[in-house]
Amino acid sequence: MKELVEVIAKALVDHPDEVVVTQKEEGKSIVVELHVDPSDMGKVIGKQGRIAKAIRSVVKAASLGESKRVDVEIV
Repeated sequence: MKELVEVIAKALVDHPDEVVVTQKEEGKSIVVELHVDPSDMGKVIGKQGRIAKAIRSVVKAASLGESKRVDVEIV
């Protein structure tokens, strides 16, 4: 999941070098944290959070085969 979020985020931002994705397992869920340059935050979130919601939907669809729930947090 980490690689998927990283590829999507790097395609959206102006500073792809600043994209950092970390993955933590917490019990029955996996938390993927996305860190971007502050100037690119709006591009990753989108108007009314539409792009962030789309990223979460893609990750959720990709994780259906796994037994753990995957959450994406934009930090």
